[in-house]
Amino acid sequence: MPRFPAADDALVVEPGCTRCPKLAECRQRIAWGNGPRDADVVVVGEAPAAGDPDADRWQGGNLTGLAYTSRHSGRRVRDLLATAGHPDAYYTNAVKCFPEAAEGGTNREPTPEELANCRAHLDTELARIDPAVVVPTGKHATETVFAFDGRSIDGFLDSVLEPVESPALACVVLPILHPSYQDVWVSRLGYEPDEYVAALGDALDRLVG
Repeated sequence: MPRFPAADDALVVEPGCTRCPKLAECRQRIAWGNGPRDADVVVVGEAPAAGDPDADRWQGGNLTGLAYTSRHSGRRVRDLLATAGHPDAYYTNAVKCFPEAAEGGTNREPTPEELANCRAHLDTELARIDPAVVVPTGKHATETVFAFDGRSIDGFLDSVLEPVESPALACVVLPILHPSYQDVWVSRLGYEPDEYVAALGDALDRLVG
């Protein structure tokens, strides 16, 4: 079981942010990034889900106010980084608020405007943490991190575990599979699950130095 972040681990960039009125209306809490301020590795997800009020502590960022604290994805990605040898990563999302779908209760993809509005918060976080490596999880998180350098993705799977220099962020970007879809896609990359974790650990060790 990974350590649940403490409330004071949160890096609150803009308390009560209302840059995206629709997100402000449907969120319960802003899911701020959390972790060591001197972390070598920053993990970036897409956005918090609605959350699970019946879970124990791992209810999800929309309810806890802390990014990547869901019972499934949050615990899993923290376990992944710890097993890969980097337990002291900083965790955040490209969009800090739960983007509710029109039918209610479920997620939708953040809009380009929402991603752009929240990219300023992510930029502030990355400037303060100053990591050696940014690890976006999944296609959409990778796209928003690549946007700092005006890059796009032709095929997401081809980018997984392929380090890319980011002049804009002054670090390296290392995309990985989203934890929710890791079991589905890891074999497509030619890895067994333990091989994937080992490959991630090797890549991070090289990049962190």
